[in-house]
Amino acid sequence: MPDTHVPELRTERLVLRAFRPADWGSVHMYGTDPDVVRFMDWGPNTPDETTVWLDRMIEAYEATPQTQFPFAVQRSADGRLVGSVELQIVNEEHQRGEMGYVIARDAWGNGYATEAATALLRFGFDQLGLRRISATCDPQNTGSARILHKIGMELEGRLRSYLLIRGEWRDRLVYAAIHP
Repeated sequence: MPDTHVPELRTERLVLRAFRPADWGSVHMYGTDPDVVRFMDWGPNTPDETTVWLDRMIEAYEATPQTQFPFAVQRSADGRLVGSVELQIVNEEHQRGEMGYVIARDAWGNGYATEAATALLRFGFDQLGLRRISATCDPQNTGSARILHKIGMELEGRLRSYLLIRGEWRDRLVYAAIHP
């Protein structure tokens, strides 16, 4: 794998950049929204949970070797942080990664998740040299399933009773893309 750090990735409307301590308010806003975290295995976050998460994301940039690549998703037009995306190298030998994303509710419906996830997929294939990148989503999260399909991932299957979320066992759909 190449020598890495978290670069700034730019799309037509977004900047994907390293997290900063000053991002706490925006991260806490979407991390406490019940609609945003409805299908997540975390949240709604307490202030302490947001602090721990943000500290972990910032520390990930210093890890050697770096296997976690978290990005703050910021709108270019006004500089507002509207979410986050993350890619993790889960197996270096087999060149496999996993990705995920979250977007603030008031930014839904603008294509930001699709745009950011597309950039993250390209980063994983082109800069990290990954062969396979996967993502999961709740079967009821049709918006996320559409995003994964739009960015070129294929549905591979269903993981039954995969996550315990707020006392309920939940399934996950598995999507993946293979480097062409």
